[in-house]
Amino acid sequence: MYQLKGVTKQYRRGKDTVNALAGVDLTIGDGDRLVIQGPTGGGKSTLLQMLGGLDRPTAGSVELDGTDLASLPEARLTRVRAESIGFVFQSFNLIPTLTAQENVETALVPLGLKAGTRRERAAEALRSVGLGERTGHLPSELSGGQQQRVAIARALVKNPKVLLADEPTGNLDESMRDEIMEVLETQWKEHGLTFVMVTHDSALAKKAPRLATIRKGRITVTENEAAAKAR
Repeated sequence: MYQLKGVTKQYRRGKDTVNALAGVDLTIGDGDRLVIQGPTGGGKSTLLQMLGGLDRPTAGSVELDGTDLASLPEARLTRVRAESIGFVFQSFNLIPTLTAQENVETALVPLGLKAGTRRERAAEALRSVGLGERTGHLPSELSGGQQQRVAIARALVKNPKVLLADEPTGNLDESMRDEIMEVLETQWKEHGLTFVMVTHDSALAKKAPRLATIRKGRITVTENEAAAKAR
């Protein structure tokens, strides 16, 4: 479970101070699916970075299962990210010279697994997202939707507790968007993940059990009972 208390993030922009997050309090339970929306520059991606331990708050605490990510030494924080948190980004972030299989395996290298184990787990992860026959393809040989499936497999191959997605369908057309969301939602349900997603797409936000809206660094959370019952 995530517990955020008084999370503030300030940046300097010239002589001005920008409050990307302004005292955010937020609880995200195990297995929750939360969508984050808001205007550009409102703090959406900053909040996701806090949840992923990719950035530290100026003030406040970001606890994951009772451990404050904001105060962890960098080595321990890196380990938490490697073991417990999977990331999916809008731009896929695949290594162009590596095959789909090899891209997925990169997530397992920090865990110190043997090469054979990495290969087996990567192949299974690709099968789980419908790419069992594309393991040897380079990113340039895959469609945008297929590349995002590889990115999802890479995020999930380490069996994380948390899946964080930043505009995962932003580079896809509507039909491919729906396919990718089906993959993400299936993985969320099957693995009991805590799933947090940033999106500008209101159609996707309406289907989420919980919606967090951020404006000028302040957050409002609403519950969608119909979506929660449809889970």
